[in-house]
Amino acid sequence: MPLFSGTRLGPYEIVSPLGAGGMGEVYRARDPRLGREVAIKVLPASLSQDPDRLRRFEQEARAAGLLNHPNITAVYDIGTQDGSPYVVQELLEGETLRSRLAGGAFTHRKALGHALQFAHGLAAAHEKGIVHRDLKPENVFVTRDGRVKILDFGLAKLAGENSESGEQSRLPTASPETEPGMVLGTLGYMSPEQVRGRPSDARSDIFSFGAILYEMLSGRRAFRGDTAADTMSAILKEEPPSLSATQKEIPPGLERIVSHCLEKNPEERFQSARDLAFDLESLSGVTGIPVAGRSVPTRIPRRGQLGLVVAAAAALALAAILVSRGRSGGSIDSIAVLPFANGSRDPNTEYLSDGITEGVINTLSRLSHLRVIARSTAFRYKARDVDPQRAGRDLNVQAIVTGRVVQRGDTLAVQAELVDVANGTQLWGNHYDRKLSEILGLQESISKEISEKLRLRLSGDEKQKVVKLDTANTEAYQFYLKGRYAWEKRTETELARSIEYFEKAIEKDPSYALAYSGLADAYAVLPAYSILGPEEAFPRARAAARKALEIDDGLAHAHATLGVVLTDYEHDWSSAEAQYRKAIELDPNDATAHHWYGLQLIGLARSEEAVRELQRAREIDPFSAIIQVNLARAFLYARQYDRAIEETRKARGLDTSFAPTHLLAGEVYAAKGMTQEAIDEFRAAATVVGGSAFGLFSLGRAQALAGDRAGAQKTIEQLISLAGTRYVSPGSIAAIYQNLGEKNAALEWLEKACKKRTFESLFVKVNPAFDDLRGDPRFGQLLRCMNLAS
Repeated sequence: MPLFSGTRLGPYEIVSPLGAGGMGEVYRARDPRLGREVAIKVLPASLSQDPDRLRRFEQEARAAGLLNHPNITAVYDIGTQDGSPYVVQELLEGETLRSRLAGGAFTHRKALGHALQFAHGLAAAHEKGIVHRDLKPENVFVTRDGRVKILDFGLAKLAGENSESGEQSRLPTASPETEPGMVLGTLGYMSPEQVRGRPSDARSDIFSFGAILYEMLSGRRAFRGDTAADTMSAILKEEPPSLSATQKEIPPGLERIVSHCLEKNPEERFQSARDLAFDLESLSGVTGIPVAGRSVPTRIPRRGQLGLVVAAAAALALAAILVSRGRSGGSIDSIAVLPFANGSRDPNTEYLSDGITEGVINTLSRLSHLRVIARSTAFRYKARDVDPQRAGRDLNVQAIVTGRVVQRGDTLAVQAELVDVANGTQLWGNHYDRKLSEILGLQESISKEISEKLRLRLSGDEKQKVVKLDTANTEAYQFYLKGRYAWEKRTETELARSIEYFEKAIEKDPSYALAYSGLADAYAVLPAYSILGPEEAFPRARAAARKALEIDDGLAHAHATLGVVLTDYEHDWSSAEAQYRKAIELDPNDATAHHWYGLQLIGLARSEEAVRELQRAREIDPFSAIIQVNLARAFLYARQYDRAIEETRKARGLDTSFAPTHLLAGEVYAAKGMTQEAIDEFRAAATVVGGSAFGLFSLGRAQALAGDRAGAQKTIEQLISLAGTRYVSPGSIAAIYQNLGEKNAALEWLEKACKKRTFESLFVKVNPAFDDLRGDPRFGQLLRCMNLAS
């Protein structure tokens, strides 16, 4: 029975009917709680008794509810009233693609604009494991402002379901063109495998997409016979008439895309909607709706140079645009480069897309007028379908860079764009696509072409910073990218592999400063992961960092790494500070340099400066839990315990399973005399990391504070035993003894920590945990050992 205006459906108030069909009735309604209008699809009680109709109705709500994408109709709520289930969706103003097609074929530019949005929505569904299986013009909606929305997921297949067998495979669709039986979908838009009643996957949706795009371009259906059997036969055996025969100006590339979608064999179609979207973007030259006046695609260099060249070329163009906008009054002074997608579906090429991203980040970071979000924060968006505007707002930046890399045989293609977060408009976009056999240009020529085009927008110094090339050896560059890719994983196996790759890069190009810098970083982090002791790791890190700077003294990060060695290993505080300052001068956006410098300032009891540096690091890398933890450390060692607690809570909000957060929180509570809270935090840290050296250290502190002397002593013995096979910091054992109140043992192990150059010994001058030891003459000797006696 129809619902009348004013009727209440749950919390919603019916305004007017919008339509009705085989799957229920749709109404315009109002949500008085939020003051917004919505669309409500209601399955009448009479139809809800039909298990097949009810299943499809619930399937649509479930599938759409899993998705959140601007090109898919949003589902807000579900409910049941008086035996009638209903689904609450966003209210769309406009018409279906079927209604639009009543006016005839679209221009190729309009068809391409709609297809791009359609493909992005489809890709989002597929990446969630949802296959639509009933795509047709009736299920594609075009709003009044030109936005494309995919509708009706009633026949969708969700990940983990085997809906090609059993009752669901015999469900008819609501369309009058759908034949009940063993097939699933709508005739004229079904894939060959659907016609045959065989299992279908995302590639079936791509076939349907191709049929719809063909109809948008030609004004007629790709497959249509006098009977249903004739239509099915055409899908299985015939090719649609050539689009070029329509007498319309259709780009050959667009016709090839349609043909590729409509391949009879799914193995010969696009293998993902993301690849399809990428080819559509490549054809238009931008990401999103085509924009007139784009630059001519630029040649890319040979395979091994691609990442370096695109990073330099893209960064130069982006920097020019940003500087230009700053000088013209519309200032953009903050940016994030999101991870370029690997469109090749080959994990072995992942290092290339990551390397291009990191190259752009590093190059833009050299410009002092820009705040560039750090890699570690940007890469939290990796492998996610991200709305650039939303990401920009989350990161508090004004512009976002996105991109995609695809390798197909001997062809490499890279797409990149810059989006204004304020209004979503594209500020810049370019596409690089060449056969390897056709690549003749070198990276310098590409940089030169862009530089000449933008020479009035950048100063000479700025141009020099963004076109600087670190190696001409393509193999060395590939090994460097693989080394950085492995280094970021931070496991013992991958760190060892990163060292191997950096050494291979150096072997290929002994003058490659970045490779030496990478090698220095690899050795510098080994003590923190209890893989190698400071006495073995730091001299190697120092040698590599000095070699990098000998080759290129302008390499900012190598200065920062050398600063770590000078602080942690040599206790040469003044020289280390000079290195940190140099690193920050060369690269104001190096969050790690600010972070490490902040740690040094903590150790020197310069707490206000330390807080400033750590807050700057957090600004650049807002999702870094370790930076947030060490900001809390700065307040702890300045005896500002309440502020330290507040900062540890923020760190927990970034990552609840990050053990150092719990450890630092335990130290704060212990310093404040909140013993039980400290015990709880130390135990939480131990639980997160288990029986590692870090876990045993945390457990021992909890046991000591709880008065479990036997347990704490046993844990100390386990740590000493573990030290026979791998590095264990003596400073951790000193802390447990201090919590046990055994001052002599604590001092003995602190002396060992100083000699072994451990991280904990850096803070003996300020750590409140050692306040009880400060009157002992041996503590003065300890400060002299650390060069902190003054």
